[in-house]
Amino acid sequence: MIISASYKTDIPAFYGEWFVKRLNAGYCTVPNPNARRVSRVSLDPSDVDGFVFWTKNLGPFLRCLPPVARLGRPFYVQYTINGYPRALESDVTPLTHAIRHVKEVVGDYGVGTVVWRYDTIVMSSLTPADFHLRTFARIARSLEGLVDEVVVSFMHIYRKTRQHLVEAARECGFEWTLPSASQRAELLAQLVDIGKRHGVMLSVCSQPEGFVPGAHVARCMDARRLSKLAGEPIRARLRGNRSGCGCYVARDVGEYDTCPQGCVYCYAVHNQTLAKRRFKLHDPDSESLSPPPES
Repeated sequence: MIISASYKTDIPAFYGEWFVKRLNAGYCTVPNPNARRVSRVSLDPSDVDGFVFWTKNLGPFLRCLPPVARLGRPFYVQYTINGYPRALESDVTPLTHAIRHVKEVVGDYGVGTVVWRYDTIVMSSLTPADFHLRTFARIARSLEGLVDEVVVSFMHIYRKTRQHLVEAARECGFEWTLPSASQRAELLAQLVDIGKRHGVMLSVCSQPEGFVPGAHVARCMDARRLSKLAGEPIRARLRGNRSGCGCYVARDVGEYDTCPQGCVYCYAVHNQTLAKRRFKLHDPDSESLSPPPES
């Protein structure tokens, strides 16, 4: 079983102590917000084939990686590095810090242990196409030789995402838009070329309509990468979470509405006030990230 930690929240940035304690305990529990059930997930090394971590700030988790490595199971980090202005990402680690984190992890654990995510691509008056080309090129140049893949996707507007964007735009004085198919294709083609110049393959996450020559299907939960890191095959089935998803089957141990980072385009936080409250109430000794749903 592949453990995902987590596309629902930023465990490395905010819940590393909890995660290491759950590794020591050999399990965690994950409440299901819809069915109002609590599931037990084994973290025993005999049940785990590998770990995939997701974050926008790996710094607090650097001290947690040695205990993970001692389990003898492969891992890699999906590290989102966008370099966006604070109006879009109010509490994300600075770009220079993120690049330093990548260098440290790759230096300790090898190339392949970090996948760069330039995700989500937000088109706005603060981040027009030229911004993305300049910033992407700068990050790709800084990460050359350290990463071999960059995952991208364009912003998907959910009801709450729209509300957060409208509020942020009004408060900070910017405009946002959804790019046309031709605008997406033009930008992606240029990002593919930039990536190639720096030895980075570009893959697209769950947006098959956005493929251009040179782009690949993203497998964010990737048994192939884990197998390469482990030096032996990782058995897992291909079964995406949604249309266009190329992921292998994994078990996510995070929870929605628990990340206090404040990214206005985030799909995993419907209520930012609730997310901050849950973070403040978080108990590192608990079996789950937040209290189980009330019966």
